[in-house]
Amino acid sequence: MVQTITAKYPTFRNLALKTGYLWLAGKRRDDGAEGLWRIHDTLYDLTEFADRHPGGADWIRLTQGTDITEAFETQHVRNHAEQLLPAYEIRRAQVPRNVRLTFSEQGFYRTLKRRVADRLSDLDQRPARISEFIQDSLLVTTFALAFAAVQLGSYLVVAACGLFLAWTIICAHNFFHRRDNWRMLIFNLTFFSYREWRISHVISHHLYTNSILDLEISYFEPFLCWLPDASQKNHFQRFGAWIYEPLIYVVMFFYELGKRLIDTLYYRSNTFYVEDLIGFVLPVFMYVTGSSSLKTVLTMWFFIVLLASFAFGTISINAAHHHPESVHSGDLIPKDIDFGIYQLATIIDCSESKGSQFKSLTRFGDHCLHHLFPTLDQGLLPQLYPVFYETCSEFQLKYREFPWWRLIIGQFQQLARIEPMTYVPSKMSSSH
Repeated sequence: MVQTITAKYPTFRNLALKTGYLWLAGKRRDDGAEGLWRIHDTLYDLTEFADRHPGGADWIRLTQGTDITEAFETQHVRNHAEQLLPAYEIRRAQVPRNVRLTFSEQGFYRTLKRRVADRLSDLDQRPARISEFIQDSLLVTTFALAFAAVQLGSYLVVAACGLFLAWTIICAHNFFHRRDNWRMLIFNLTFFSYREWRISHVISHHLYTNSILDLEISYFEPFLCWLPDASQKNHFQRFGAWIYEPLIYVVMFFYELGKRLIDTLYYRSNTFYVEDLIGFVLPVFMYVTGSSSLKTVLTMWFFIVLLASFAFGTISINAAHHHPESVHSGDLIPKDIDFGIYQLATIIDCSESKGSQFKSLTRFGDHCLHHLFPTLDQGLLPQLYPVFYETCSEFQLKYREFPWWRLIIGQFQQLARIEPMTYVPSKMSSSH
């Protein structure tokens, strides 16, 4: 048994300012990739391939000098990419992998991935088009409500606009996992950046969930401490967070902007791009199409962003990961645990999001399958449950799902938890 999936404590993890780019810089020091791209125990030079990468060049350029094993495995369901690798091989890595997650050919994840790959051509693709329709409808509704709020001077409509804005950017998360597309830009309607989140969410959180490598854990420390480490959180952090946590939800969007401004002005590491101007499209639209003063428009927009931030935080933080039965760094897990089994250990799905594509897209639903196959449209995931359940049964694994209220209560319990648990895959509680 081990307590963490990494051999080294991540470089730069304890810095006060945490960004995706600093996280990548730390991985370049820790991963033994020697300035190249590491996949398993082999080094590759993907420089010339970057511009030909079907998913977009950013994925390749961002990760130079790091171990991309988990990203490579999860973002390529079929084996086409694996067949291209020999052309870019340089040499064997000189040091063992820092991350202890494994991908045995006969292990759970690769077995499931082969079966899913065999199913892909037979999947009904219509739900993917429905996902696009839902995303576009949410976007239009958000702008319609913003227009109505100004025209009517109604803060009740402002509240509805804030909720739809939160749903809109949660849904947009379905699209920034994939190859470059225009819908991923919708994520920037708030002060969030899809570029930053492709690091913090896709490359960090999705691959190293609930671990010390998970930026979505370290971002919130020392205010929200989910890792069960008695030496790292006092009684106020354990129980006071139950009171002040909703305030953190409210300022999440503004914190993201402030963090990037500090990174730019103090550390001279500019992370702003032209698409960040998308964040000002909504207030400009409200001012141009309305008859209210600039002060009124900005006040309404401010409250829209506050309410959207609160809704986003409430949904995202209580979606699937933080429950006393979910594995976090500090808990005991099998040594060299299979990547797929580790994901099952860290995720408890919300049962109420099942069976509704709208709920799945706006509440981070079908979360376990989404972590296992993030590049597949979320609308397609329900078709994979039969093969997923079958493979879990074959490997004697428990897939867990709870109602949302249990996940919310469990999240507060996890903030208070300091005792490590031992994860035994076949003995965890389950609704199946």
